[in-house]
Amino acid sequence: MSATPRPPHSASQSRSLALSSDFLPTVTVKSVGLHPLLYRKRIEHAERNISPGDTVRVMDTEGRQAGYGIYNPRAELALRMLCDASKLPDEAWWEGKLKIAVALRREMLRLDDVTDSYRVIHAEGDGISGLVVDKLGDVLSAEAFGFGMYQRGGAILALLAPLVGTKHTLLRPGPASLAQEGFDGETISSPDLPNRVTIQEFGTRFRVDFAEGHKTGFFCDQRDNRRLLASLCKGKSVLDLCCYTGGFAIQAKQLGGAAEVIGVDLDEEPLALAKENANLNQVRVKFVQADAFAYMRDMLAQSRRFDVVVLDPPKLIRSRAEYDEGYRKHFDLNKLAMQLVAPGGLLLSCTCAGLLPSEEFTRMMHLCARQSGPLVSAATPDLPARHAPRGCQIIYKTGAAPDHPIATNCPETEYLNAVWMRME
Repeated sequence: MSATPRPPHSASQSRSLALSSDFLPTVTVKSVGLHPLLYRKRIEHAERNISPGDTVRVMDTEGRQAGYGIYNPRAELALRMLCDASKLPDEAWWEGKLKIAVALRREMLRLDDVTDSYRVIHAEGDGISGLVVDKLGDVLSAEAFGFGMYQRGGAILALLAPLVGTKHTLLRPGPASLAQEGFDGETISSPDLPNRVTIQEFGTRFRVDFAEGHKTGFFCDQRDNRRLLASLCKGKSVLDLCCYTGGFAIQAKQLGGAAEVIGVDLDEEPLALAKENANLNQVRVKFVQADAFAYMRDMLAQSRRFDVVVLDPPKLIRSRAEYDEGYRKHFDLNKLAMQLVAPGGLLLSCTCAGLLPSEEFTRMMHLCARQSGPLVSAATPDLPARHAPRGCQIIYKTGAAPDHPIATNCPETEYLNAVWMRME
């Protein structure tokens, strides 16, 4: 049985990465597996001197050391494993993990050849649970989902900056840090952090606004999907739904040579930045502030169709309690989007809801297609008309760009699913 948690460290209190094995408290877990995330119910016992965010020695119930982790008794996800018992997560260990992560992006993937912005740390995907870091031009922009990682964020960024050649840092707590981790941290930035930076991918420029931007400020995960979509847009009409700051829309025009591009988003601030991004690249894209449901229904009422439709909504399923409602929203959005695709056209549909598995998302798309064809009158007048099934072919199934690696021991790191469908 775990001890009653003490009041947590101040959210603003930073921690060093230096560590000595002589003074580590111990947490005993009921069962040890490969997954790096252990929930509170798996904790058998925790020493009373542990403070939230402490590095701990992890033991099994038979007294064998399983490894090291970061413990937060205030969180339901109480223990984030870092490494096995053969390695002590001291400053040298952290530096080694960061160098491995940077080598993937710069040496293997050679991302510096095509962009100045990419994900450098992908949480569990890089063995650093609870922290994501994006390189956005000269800025390292980090989001901490774990309390212990928030405390260590400054020290990690200080080690990481010289490895990627950045000048500025930004650290934000995750959006649900108070509810999930028991702390309410402030945004921490280097003194001379610019409000905005201009980045580029494949030669196309985008402005990133750190005050108004979501998460780390830019969605690097869709980089390769944006380029692939652009390759299919030559001379086409394109509708980008939930366009945010215009990534798909602008690349369809800039890289793809689309004939007409319309971007739709409900939020005023990212839409204003999308217009700036279009002007920055001297491309003509029409941006519309509207709810995606209402806009699609309006286009259908006008019998408007598009050669290419992109649907990339924000996360609609954040917890298992939201699954049913989020699934229905995905279904309704996709059913409408399919009806807007011209015969022989393309639908790119994305979900970043990790709780909606790839196979279930694909099955949902199949069910949507069965209800998105032309209206067919019922056999008797007292019954409503129904949509006939519409033929479709899946031509690609993709995910996040490879700077968002998937950990084989943590399936949740595969969170982005994109289905590319040719609609008959």
